[in-house]
Amino acid sequence: MPRTALPRPAAISSDEYRVRRQALMAALPTHSAVLISAASLVTRNRDSEYAFRQDSDFHYLSGFPEPDALLVLLPGRDAGEAVLFCQEKDPSQEVWTGIRIGAEAAVTGYGVDEAYENDTRDTLLPELLEGRETLFLPLDNGEMLALVESLRAELAPQARRGERTPRAFADIVPLIHAQRLIKSEAELGLMRHAARISAQAHRRAMQNVGPGLFEYQLQAELEHEFVWHGAREPAYATIVGGGENACVLHYIENSAALRDGDLVLIDAGGEFELYAGDITRTFPVNGRFTPAQRELYEVVLKAQCRAVAAVAPGTTLSAIHDGVVHDLTAGLIRLGLLESPLEARIDDHGYRRFFLHATSHWLGLDVHDVGTYRLDGEPRVLTPGMVLTVEPGLYIPDAEDVPEAYRGIGIRIEDDVAVTAIGHEVLTADVPKEVTEIEALMRKG
Repeated sequence: MPRTALPRPAAISSDEYRVRRQALMAALPTHSAVLISAASLVTRNRDSEYAFRQDSDFHYLSGFPEPDALLVLLPGRDAGEAVLFCQEKDPSQEVWTGIRIGAEAAVTGYGVDEAYENDTRDTLLPELLEGRETLFLPLDNGEMLALVESLRAELAPQARRGERTPRAFADIVPLIHAQRLIKSEAELGLMRHAARISAQAHRRAMQNVGPGLFEYQLQAELEHEFVWHGAREPAYATIVGGGENACVLHYIENSAALRDGDLVLIDAGGEFELYAGDITRTFPVNGRFTPAQRELYEVVLKAQCRAVAAVAPGTTLSAIHDGVVHDLTAGLIRLGLLESPLEARIDDHGYRRFFLHATSHWLGLDVHDVGTYRLDGEPRVLTPGMVLTVEPGLYIPDAEDVPEAYRGIGIRIEDDVAVTAIGHEVLTADVPKEVTEIEALMRKG
């Protein structure tokens, strides 16, 4: 029987993109405008580009998938508040690189009020910005800054006549990122799908691993599953670390052979419609945990499960992390990797030799998604619609002062969790993490 892919979720509608733009403009002062550009193609090497990936902020406001576009938002403009400049229709180029959307289809398909081809931009943009005083744009984008400086110079004669023209620049990024932090139901649908695809890939890896396989071959199993289900790219560089390689937090060489008796740590997620999945699982290459591996694994698993259970409206990532530090430190003391008392090892950060990173990060259009972690100097309170990872780990160096049975073991367990009105939803629950469940699934493989 032919294999089938997971059913695709509904796409985000043009109405939702319009609502996002309107919400952003409602937060701006009068007589302002927003300019935000699409990503551009990037050369990989001669006559070859990297696979195109749209800028996340531009996508969030438009859904428009092509490079070299410019979105202009003009609050209060009677003729239409959203104007898009895009690539020209060009049959001679399209025969090589594919059909371009063009200005007419941009209006009908993406819900902007007006669209023009890029060859008209230099003429039309100064006209659109007449009467605007503050231009909001990403201030870290050098090309955009150069563009608006040239526009301001072009409009200088009107300014000298006392007409209202752009006089100040402001950063639009914090306002967009505050919106992106809270996911809509449509976004959550895409993230659930990215999580399901990622979970399928991790299950496939568990069932296809074995001694002698190379890390990159296990990477191929994962990424095959991503693409099969429509996640055409990994959300980030896939990590497959066997043995001591698991103690390198961002290990991406994936070049070593997997050895009998070692654990392998996989941190990998598929990207579906630009939304990221992000899962880490650690499991034995031969399908059976050793007693020492299981002892360490259970310490991480207990901390991870308690942290996931703590996700709910009103708590903070700081509080969740403090709980993880407590549980991991207690486990390290119990196994003889740290000396008691518990409170002293927490206070002197003794645990940081073995646990080096934060427990969580935001997740969304970027794997390390946008949004601040503190407000007015205090940890941000979780609210429904936020999505975060929960990923404690232990990384035991191969050192003489470490009990030999634990040396060179790296373990991380990571799930994607959405905050709901009554608690949380684990988006990545389809891939096992209990020892008995992992070993049972691997026996089937």
